[in-house]
Amino acid sequence: MKYGVIGTGGIGGFYGAKLARSGQEVHFLLHKDYEYVCGHGLQVDSCNGSFHLDRPHVYRDTHDMPPCDVVLVCLKSINNHLLASLLPPLLHEHTVVVLIQNGIGVEDDVQEMFPGVQLVAGLAFICTAKTEPGHVNHQCYGHINLGNYSCSEKQILDEVVAHFNAAGVKAGLVDYQEARWKKAVWNMPFNGMTVALHTQTDHLLQHPATRELIRQQMMEVIGAAQHLGVKNLDESFADLMLKMTDEMTPYSPSMRLDYDFHRPMEIEYLYARPIEIARQAGFAMPRLEMLMQELRFLNARE
Repeated sequence: MKYGVIGTGGIGGFYGAKLARSGQEVHFLLHKDYEYVCGHGLQVDSCNGSFHLDRPHVYRDTHDMPPCDVVLVCLKSINNHLLASLLPPLLHEHTVVVLIQNGIGVEDDVQEMFPGVQLVAGLAFICTAKTEPGHVNHQCYGHINLGNYSCSEKQILDEVVAHFNAAGVKAGLVDYQEARWKKAVWNMPFNGMTVALHTQTDHLLQHPATRELIRQQMMEVIGAAQHLGVKNLDESFADLMLKMTDEMTPYSPSMRLDYDFHRPMEIEYLYARPIEIARQAGFAMPRLEMLMQELRFLNARE
C-alpha cells in the first residue's frame, strides 16, 4: 500500500515516519525543508524511542508523487484551499483521504471540493511539533482514531488501522461524530486559552480559577454534542480529559505555536463552525464564543 503525506510537520512527519520505519511505502510532500531532508533525512526524537529515516521519499510538488492508496492530509485547516491543486495528482479510483486536522466541519467542506473521494477523519491524540528543518519532536501520547465520513471500502480502513498498530501507533476505528466532538472537548478550551493567557497546559490546570473555567468550557462542548445527539459523551469525559492533561508533559498546543510564530490561527473549524452548528440546534456556548472573539482580535493584530 502506498501512503502519501501532505503536510510533513509535527503530525505528518511523526505518523508518516513511523509508517515508513515499519516498512510501508510513504511519500512525503515537503516545503521549506525539502533540500535539508534530501541531504540529511528525517529525524524523529520521541519519548517512545528516537529514530532516523536516512532516505525518505520526499517531494516539493505533488505532481512528482505517485498516486497513493491512502493520503494523510496534515495541513493546518486554514490551508485547505490548497488541496484543490495538491490532492488530485495523488488520487486514483480507490484512494482514501484521511484528514488529520482539528475542528468540526472539515470533512463537509473537503467533500464539496472532491465529491467522489472517500474521506476519513483522523483524530490524533499526541503532543508533537517540528522544531527545526527535518526534525520532529514527539513529547507524549501518540495514538490516532479514524472516523469514517464517506469511505465505502471498510477493508481499506481495517488495513490502515493494522498498519498503524504494526508501526507502534495505537489506532482504532470510532464513530465519526462522536470522535470529532470528543476531540473538541480538549481542543476548544486548551488551544484558545493557552493563546489568550499566554501560557501552557499545566499552568492552566494548576490555578483553581482557570482550571474551573477550562472545565466549564469542556462542559459547553459536551452540552452541544449531547444536544446534537452525539452518544457516549458526558461529564465523566471532561474529568478524563483533565486527568490526562494533568499527567501529560507541559505543552503548547498547535494554536499557541501558530500564534507564537505569527501564523494565522485555525479559528474557523476549531471555534466558529462548532459554535454555529450548536447555535442552529438551539444550544449556546457563551464562554467559548467569548474566547473565539478574543482569538479573532489577537489573530487580526498579528
